[in-house]
Amino acid sequence: MGKLKTWINNELIETKILLRSIPALVVTLFVVSVVCMNILANKTIFQNYFIALDGGTIISWLSFMCMDMITKHFGPRSSNRVAVFAVTVNLFVCLIFYLVSIIPSNAGDYTAFNELIGGTWFIIFGSTVAFLVSAVANNIINWYIGKGFKKNPDGKLSYFMSTYVSTFVGQFIDNLIFSIIVFNWLAPIFWDGFHWTILQCITCALTGAVFELVMEMIFSPIGYVMLKRWREDSVGSEYLNKYNPVKT
Repeated sequence: MGKLKTWINNELIETKILLRSIPALVVTLFVVSVVCMNILANKTIFQNYFIALDGGTIISWLSFMCMDMITKHFGPRSSNRVAVFAVTVNLFVCLIFYLVSIIPSNAGDYTAFNELIGGTWFIIFGSTVAFLVSAVANNIINWYIGKGFKKNPDGKLSYFMSTYVSTFVGQFIDNLIFSIIVFNWLAPIFWDGFHWTILQCITCALTGAVFELVMEMIFSPIGYVMLKRWREDSVGSEYLNKYNPVKT
């Protein structure tokens, strides 16, 4: 029991130092994008026999870009921590939204509003599982591909190669797990037979990964410039000096 308490205390201390070391803008964008993904995933924006896409694909690239930046500068372990933090905030937001949705009101008809913010438990469950698994995969792949460029692991080629590969793989995993859990497994039970086929789940994962990769390619140069400034300004030195990401 004593060892567990010490471990929890050390984890909380490290997380606290990490969160105050990462620039607030990146953490904010990351958390907001995760929360938005959960809301937007409730809507299927396109579906035919072969392909289906949900609204979460519109914003998910931002989450992965933020994770890639954090991984490059603070290490994959740190990026995983922030991913867990974002998911925790998202679950808290979902709880608040649900409580608001069930509070009665005589000021008007809020049925549509309540249905929107109340959320669907299996979508929240599916998105949480999918994002955590894909985040870990993305961060590990990004880190080790980058370190494979031994002559210049912090260079431009290393950054873009590791970012593009890890984003595509991570997004594919995220989309596939989410669509199988939600639209192939649970939706047919709770949404009167609405479902995606396995083929649609796979093509959704692939199509979504390609779309999100394109978005990442468009905006990742901004991330690279920000990352260079972090290094020039010794951003996060308190955390980096105490918890060397090379050891992760």
